Amino acid sequence: MISVLLADDQPLLRTGFRMILEAQPDMAVAGEAADGEQAVAQAAALAPDVVLMDVRMPHADGIEATRRIIASGSAARVLILTTFDLDEYAFSGLRAGASGFLLKDAPPEQLLAGIRAVAAGDAVVAPSVTRRLLDAYAHQFPDAHAPATRDERLSPLTEREREVLLAVAGGLSNAEIAERLVVSEATVKTHVGRILAKLGLRDRVQAVVFAYEVGLVRASQR
Repeated sequence: MISVLLADDQPLLRTGFRMILEAQPDMAVAGEAADGEQAVAQAAALAPDVVLMDVRMPHADGIEATRRIIASGSAARVLILTTFDLDEYAFSGLRAGASGFLLKDAPPEQLLAGIRAVAAGDAVVAPSVTRRLLDAYAHQFPDAHAPATRDERLSPLTEREREVLLAVAGGLSNAEIAERLVVSEATVKTHVGRILAKLGLRDRVQAVVFAYEVGLVRASQR
């Protein structure tokens, strides 16, 4: 059973999310929070598997709440909710330790799949949305026209692992990476796991952010 904490300042949205989640045989709503302060407190008190976190909330926004939940050592995984075109903080949420983000108007099946993926330790962000978000924050990454430099943070990785990381950052699924590199999907999964372990990353979403940060991928590369 996946326990979910709903953090959103709009009661109607929380009610809608609760109805969707409680109709699932493998999910339960652990509790609700109407602002960031409550979200942090409820995450500590209820120890949910997943926190469905709105960005814009009073007292403490979703980014600050996410940062505090992750910093506390909580095992909860945070799934950021964003309207994308209006919220300018989704990337900050990922850097704060969120495991991914969904658009608020995502269909119920996508929301449910996202929660299950996050609970299982995977990413939930559609590759196309990931690239759109990262490109929107290109100014925070190395200059796309500057010569590429070898960041020391990449040193723990083998050449093959760097290839896989590059493919992950390009939004490819394990199956697509396997086809490109002519290896089995199980081998790709093993490589991804080793990459995350070596770099101290939580999931594929943070691997994408890392690849952009170190200049392995440039915002103009799609």
